[in-house]
Amino acid sequence: MTDLSSRPSSADDELTPEQGAVTIDESAGNLAVGPAGPRIARVQGSEDKFPIVAMGGSAGSISAFEAFFQNLPPDSGMAFVVVAHQLPTQDGELVKVLQSFTPMPVHQAEDGMTVRVSHVYVIPPEEEMSLLNGRLLLFAPTQPASRRLPIDYFLQSLARDARDRAITIIFSGTGSDGTLGLKMVMENYGMVMVQAPETAQYDAMPRAAMSTEFVDYVLPPEEMPKALLEYVAKPLLVRPTRAEAESEEKPAHAFDKILTLIRSQTGHDFTLYKRNTVLRRIERRMNSHQIKSFPSYVRYLQENPHEVEQLFRELLIGVTKFFRDPEAFESLKTHLRPLLQSKPNDSIIRVWAPGCSTGEEAYTLAMCLLECLDDVDPGKYLKVQIFATDISAESIDFARLGIYPENITADVSPQRLQRFFHLNNGQYQIRKEVRDLVVFALHNINRDAPFTKLDLLCCRNLLIYFSADLQKNLLPIFHYALNPEGLLFLGPSENLSGFQDLFVPLDMRWKISRRIESMAPVRGLNFPLFISRHQPGQMLLTGATTQAHMLPRSRETGQLAMLVQRLLLSQYAPPAVVINAKGAILYVNGRTGKYLEPAPGMSSMNIYDMAREELKFELSTAIHRASQQRESVQVDSVRVKTETGYQLLRLKVRYLEEPEQLAGLLLVAFEDLPTPRKVRQGKMTGVGSDLSRDAVVAALDKELQYTKNRLQMTIEEMESSLEELKSTNEELQSANEELQSTNEEAMTNKEELQSLNEELLTLNMQYESKTNELAEAANDMRNLLDSTEIAIMFLDNQMTIKRFTPRVSRIINVLQSDIGRPVTHFASNLRYGNFVADVRRVLDRLTTIATIIQTNSGEWYAMRILPYRTLDNYINGAVVTFTDISHLRRLEEQQQQTATHFVTADLEGALEPLLALNRDLKVLALSASFARTFGLSQSEVKGASLFRLNNGVWNQLPMRDQLLALLAGEADEFDDLLLELELPNLGRRRATLSGRRTLRHDSQTDYIQLEVKALDLI
Repeated sequence: MTDLSSRPSSADDELTPEQGAVTIDESAGNLAVGPAGPRIARVQGSEDKFPIVAMGGSAGSISAFEAFFQNLPPDSGMAFVVVAHQLPTQDGELVKVLQSFTPMPVHQAEDGMTVRVSHVYVIPPEEEMSLLNGRLLLFAPTQPASRRLPIDYFLQSLARDARDRAITIIFSGTGSDGTLGLKMVMENYGMVMVQAPETAQYDAMPRAAMSTEFVDYVLPPEEMPKALLEYVAKPLLVRPTRAEAESEEKPAHAFDKILTLIRSQTGHDFTLYKRNTVLRRIERRMNSHQIKSFPSYVRYLQENPHEVEQLFRELLIGVTKFFRDPEAFESLKTHLRPLLQSKPNDSIIRVWAPGCSTGEEAYTLAMCLLECLDDVDPGKYLKVQIFATDISAESIDFARLGIYPENITADVSPQRLQRFFHLNNGQYQIRKEVRDLVVFALHNINRDAPFTKLDLLCCRNLLIYFSADLQKNLLPIFHYALNPEGLLFLGPSENLSGFQDLFVPLDMRWKISRRIESMAPVRGLNFPLFISRHQPGQMLLTGATTQAHMLPRSRETGQLAMLVQRLLLSQYAPPAVVINAKGAILYVNGRTGKYLEPAPGMSSMNIYDMAREELKFELSTAIHRASQQRESVQVDSVRVKTETGYQLLRLKVRYLEEPEQLAGLLLVAFEDLPTPRKVRQGKMTGVGSDLSRDAVVAALDKELQYTKNRLQMTIEEMESSLEELKSTNEELQSANEELQSTNEEAMTNKEELQSLNEELLTLNMQYESKTNELAEAANDMRNLLDSTEIAIMFLDNQMTIKRFTPRVSRIINVLQSDIGRPVTHFASNLRYGNFVADVRRVLDRLTTIATIIQTNSGEWYAMRILPYRTLDNYINGAVVTFTDISHLRRLEEQQQQTATHFVTADLEGALEPLLALNRDLKVLALSASFARTFGLSQSEVKGASLFRLNNGVWNQLPMRDQLLALLAGEADEFDDLLLELELPNLGRRRATLSGRRTLRHDSQTDYIQLEVKALDLI
């Protein structure tokens, strides 16, 4: 970490001054920001919008506070809140000390005190403090002193209340207090500064803060005020679009190049994230490397792939904790209980938590569900399955372990710690029954298919980092993924704007909603991997006809005009129209006003409605013939009434078969013919002047009758065709509805299969991870057992062999193929007949048996039989271990021989009657005087029991008591022991004996030495 010279904007969207953007007035001495201002700046006339600096410290922080305040001007335009660890006896002392460092007023915080600019506030001892609407609130601590984290407690409220005006400084101290709170400050676009560890008397707190990688400045205390003033005085206002160059340091498209490098290396696309959020993270990385221009950073990324990974991690703002907003989770439990109660027995509660980060929120959901299940009918069994996903592999690996630092005690109650965690080496680990409920997997919410059939979807504080377009795309997908009556749980800063028809709010404050079924198709649903239901070139129904002509989608484009004009220019010059089989006019060429006119009433572009009265019959007949026979039809001498009289025209209807885009359409052309003058004037003299009036009437009557018959036939044909068309139309409509229903069902099945496939992939990854862990554990166990060279056999409750190490074969005649057979079926090489009985006794009494045994080949083993306990403390058989102690036995024998040799050497030259015994009270050696006195032979006596010598005369109770006391360590020696002995060669004698236990340092062997001090006649 190095000093940062500039600071990126924290605004999520660009703002105009009217929308709350910052304005600057250098003449004023105050700070202000608009209602949604992206950054702090010195403005005129603001007393309530100024930076609030939280200064956290512990041991050794007083000297750091002194260096900081002595280099800070009193009119900095900021307020300072000192949150330090203090003893109960230090009430008010820190206020006096700080007041000597600065001319600013220093106050001890009081409940409800308003924070004012250029003032310093100090937390009282034995109190916890938060900030709400610019007021300090004091609370009695709920945790013991050893678990109290006052800095984290205050920083979390500071982040929510001051947001981008929040500034955090971590000074010298022990522990890790402040690491959780500074993450929330950074998430809300505040600033974090840390004392350089080498300047701190105790560097634990600064180093813990730096390990989070959410630190802007790492400086000595005396340099902090200058950096702080520069940060406040130089806000970054509304940014121009990066497609245009801002400056030489920030040229056009540099931002897009960086995102391209990230996508090419990690596979993740950040173009749909909020632009300013991403820019801010990029500039943080640039400043950490002291890179000032974007082209230099692009080149640095190209040359250092590791930096791309670091930038990727920087963009993933992993701010999370257990029971974040506890009231929200209590409200969630209230709405979960009815949902769980309504589920049928043996059903599965499915939950999805996208963007789970390091797993705290996923485990929080698991704990809440387990607590809710306690209130469900005891006779009902419900299985819980939680899918927790993220795009960070490191976060997923961390979450799978479920091991968290001790400071989670500030967020998790003691009851939950006892029920759901166990303490191990100063860290809390999630218990196995909770970990088994959660499946962690890599998943990109914008790219991969969603999990479906969910009862709860928890997506808190993730949408705030996405652009508005991506949010609008995700909310319909959330609706699709949830079951009817399923719950959607969002963060307090997220909303359902524009989708109130999909969800009904249950808790407006904590953004808990229930899915409602929408009768209309869900708008905006862009399911990942969806196939569009209208692909380019797909045929759309234009009408229901007997031949069901289709109009290609390309006709809706400008190609239609180009193709029709090309055809007309090549073959036709007269006015013409292009229609479909139903008469709908698709294109008009030339002036057709003499033949077609708009129909009265609602506007219609149908040629039958627009044709002049004289044209309707001939036009209908010609179109019908051309459509049915698929050929060109020409009608000559058709008379049409115009404004100047009657006009004869030639009507041509051509069925189009090519090009392909116009196939099935009809081209209707109107061609004027030369018209006799009399006809143009309306006189009926067309049969010749030489014909009589009767002949004319007969001809006209005949023509009229022909026309009536033809018209009647045409009407009948038209009525028949109309009935057929109606029937066909109904059939087509029914078929179309069935096809649409089938298509929707197929798409639904496809979507469910995609989601199921995604779940199977997720579970497969989880099982693969577990398999790898088990394989590694098995390899470690195998190498451990092989390295110890211990023979181990695992038996089940029926004494069946489950597995064994290879060295067992030297003791019991088993092979790998014998696994699964009872151990009683095999012959052993043991000189020990109670092996099976001992195993049964261990299984029955759950005790441990240890003994020394010998094999037929002369090897010695230390055998231990103990119960086999599972992780759930269930007895599932026995474990038999054989430890080879043959070498130790040989050493003992050699040691005993050595001891005998040394003892014999010691006693051979003794003049007194002496006798040496081992711990078994057997003779190690005796002096020549003892042998002569009692008539014994050294070769016969060695190794014999004392109590068998001289026909057992030494086997007397006083002698036994004294020897046992020596062996037990109750005494080191005895003296003047009187015994009456009946000796075969000497008769009745009174012997005075002394004895002592002796340890030879050269042989490390102890023995008992007896001396006969006197032997008197009785």
